[in-house]
Amino acid sequence: MTPFDINDDDLRAARERVRRLERLTGQRRAAAAQIEETVRLIAELETRLAEEEHDVSRLEEGGFAAFLAGLTGSREERLARERAEAQAVRERLRGQRTRLEWLRADLAAVESGLTEVGGAREEFDALLDRKERLLVRSGDARGRELVELGRNLADTVADLREHEEAHRAGAVAAEAIGRVLHCLGGARGASTWDVVGGGLIADMMEHGHLRDADEAALHAQRALDAFARELADVGVHVAPALPEVDTRVFADMFFDNIITDALKHQRISRTGEAVAEMARWVNGTMGDLAARGAELAGRRDSLVARRQDVLTG
Repeated sequence: MTPFDINDDDLRAARERVRRLERLTGQRRAAAAQIEETVRLIAELETRLAEEEHDVSRLEEGGFAAFLAGLTGSREERLARERAEAQAVRERLRGQRTRLEWLRADLAAVESGLTEVGGAREEFDALLDRKERLLVRSGDARGRELVELGRNLADTVADLREHEEAHRAGAVAAEAIGRVLHCLGGARGASTWDVVGGGLIADMMEHGHLRDADEAALHAQRALDAFARELADVGVHVAPALPEVDTRVFADMFFDNIITDALKHQRISRTGEAVAEMARWVNGTMGDLAARGAELAGRRDSLVARRQDVLTG
């Protein structure tokens, strides 16, 4: 083993630490932006919930709004709808609060990783200076090419790893979105039955499937958040967001007729189409990542072979 081999190993290890520092720094920025957006959504939902609960209270307490609703014979219908509206907002608020907890945990993990590589850049610069002095003293003509090969190889390996990590995150997101689609498919089937006369049983089945879809969508959004952070590492900056699952349709159980059944069916179908479009985007992006990963793997193998040729030449 030559002094070049020893120093190249040190440089590659230091370069890996620098790349990890850069990657974690990018993830910290992405997570901070996601937290800021989620905090904004929570504030909006809290305001909406207060308004919805106020509407429910006015009808429950028998105020002027309740009096007017009673005159038209619609008080119970309006109260049921307002309660359903409030419950839908309450569930979305719970989901966003859970998402905020997850994002903060993710950010804490990133911050912990950053403390481990805080001095990576200074370490790498010092090793480069040492390598330069070694090459000047040695006079070996292979030295400068080996330095360049080592730098390119370290960058290529790091790029390849980041593409692979992004691809794995995409696979997790795709699986999570698949669960949402499965639940929406069940809801769509129950809704179709309801349109042709399924009645209360169909409504209850539809209710269960959509509640499952709403919960699955929360987990799928978390997976999409993680996927977006990994994509940022490879230079792709996106903010994918799943559509909301409209749980307000459950109020229609109290007013079952062909019109409301058809409207429910349309809303479920539109949500399913939007989620399916997100699934196609995830799969397409994974295909692009796989293609780029294959290119990087070929470049890595070529650099490794060239370095071996230089060292054994």
